[in-house]
Amino acid sequence: MNKSKRRAFLLRALTASSVLLLSGCERLSRSEWFPRVLDSAEKLTQATQRLITPRKAMAQEFTPADLSPQFRSNGTSNPENPQYQALAANNFADYRLQVGGLVARPMSFSLAELRGLPSRTQITRHDCVEGWSAIGKWKGTPLSIVLDQVQPKPEARYVVFYCADPMDAQGTHYYESIDMDDAHHPQTILAYELNDQILPIANGAPIRVRIERQLGYKMAKYITGILVVDSFASIGDGKGGYWEDQGYEWYAGI
Repeated sequence: MNKSKRRAFLLRALTASSVLLLSGCERLSRSEWFPRVLDSAEKLTQATQRLITPRKAMAQEFTPADLSPQFRSNGTSNPENPQYQALAANNFADYRLQVGGLVARPMSFSLAELRGLPSRTQITRHDCVEGWSAIGKWKGTPLSIVLDQVQPKPEARYVVFYCADPMDAQGTHYYESIDMDDAHHPQTILAYELNDQILPIANGAPIRVRIERQLGYKMAKYITGILVVDSFASIGDGKGGYWEDQGYEWYAGI
């Protein structure tokens, strides 16, 4: 089975299982045994993924002829956040990406400074857990370059992305995370362009992360800060992401 067919097969399998899970998750989540089943299933998914495909393997890249006519927006399309709206009104001239946590040199980057760092361009397919896909051309700064500048400490295990989009009336903001392997993957970039244009607000301006070997909900939009940590215990519900706190798998590799 080639990489493209294997990727499509894994996506179909995960999408189908997600539909079944979400249809009964409210009732099942109240049981004592079901969370343990979810945890075991996630470990099996991650182990299977690593067995089939090495962590450093590259996601398939495409040609300009393969670009989708439109790259649809998923999730939030324009954050209802006064601070974000003020930044957007000024074309993000005052934007700063804060990077800290378990690092030797905490730093902040303006959008211009991020654009001034070495960049990578890649044409890849976005696979959403809802069942749709789209191919887009992304340009951005490899996350590994930003991490090299801040110098993660030896105990660092994860990179957490904090975002501007509020998710509920209580003001909970979207967040996501990946491990250091995915953080240093060549195709993990902090994207600021889509299809040779400045990244639209609907697609995550000014910065979104692209993690090409994981499902779309891992690719946080409207990123305001990055925190390098050794544990999720004190973040959200301790599961590593907003949707993970609702029952999704933390490891969403495809």
